[in-house]
Amino acid sequence: MVIETENLTKLYENNKGCRDININVGEGEIYGFLGPNGAGKSTFIKTIVGLLFPTSGTARVLGRPIGDIEAKKKIGYLPELFKYQEWMTGLDLLSFHSSLYKLDKKNASVKIEEVLEIVNLKGAERSKIGTYSKGMQQRIGIASALLCEPKLLFLDEPTSALDPIGRKEVRDIMVELKRRGTTVFLNSHLLSEVEMVCDSAAIISKGTIIKQGKMSELLEGDTVLDIHAENVNNEILNNLEKIDEDVTFDGKTIKMHVKENQEIHDVASLIIAGGGKLYGLTPHRNSLEELFIKLVEKGEE
Repeated sequence: MVIETENLTKLYENNKGCRDININVGEGEIYGFLGPNGAGKSTFIKTIVGLLFPTSGTARVLGRPIGDIEAKKKIGYLPELFKYQEWMTGLDLLSFHSSLYKLDKKNASVKIEEVLEIVNLKGAERSKIGTYSKGMQQRIGIASALLCEPKLLFLDEPTSALDPIGRKEVRDIMVELKRRGTTVFLNSHLLSEVEMVCDSAAIISKGTIIKQGKMSELLEGDTVLDIHAENVNNEILNNLEKIDEDVTFDGKTIKMHVKENQEIHDVASLIIAGGGKLYGLTPHRNSLEELFIKLVEKGEE
């Protein structure tokens, strides 16, 4: 495992932070860490990368205790509220970060070219950061975090201030990094982003994890069908009730739940065989947003 925590806790004087976090992140996956603002997401990341000391519990990153120097050499980190000097060019910034990583000039030049290619900023590196769009600033920040060839990359809310094009650019970078074998830990409250790219995820609320697992496991459950049909008689409804006893019909639309894909076919067949006119059938599977809201609201209650 790339990250393993056991009851990891970091509390501040006001008793806020994160408490008893137990997660396992596998190599080469994109792992989503979700929660509302103030849930403890950034506190957890800062503790894992060694910027904060844990109150209690243990954790291992890349097989070593948190704070270990050798592990830190293989960790990339882009904080949520980063800010670079606007008078610097992208190349200035990457050269400066290369010196922080103690790369010699030859290796630094090679790595800078490589990360510029990954984040699609080749040709813009000599422009001043002050002229960059928000998406470009986000990408140059990711490039800086990639100079050490990290095995593990932490991204703290990397798309929260971006427009749809900027968010897609960052998603594409994460997918490319995964293809290259890099583990990406994505801290976000933009649920659609997480659902699109993450292999696994954990949901944190008020400092504690309330749900975690593979994305396929988190989103499994019944499928909701919206069916537009006419000439729906009692015989059809009675047969549909055998699949879902809570089926409803308002004269134009049938709403019901099915557990398997085969039942979608069965529903359509029952409507047609019963003399109904089927004009449309739209399945809606559980979304991460629905799960998130349900779990967070339940926790608040």
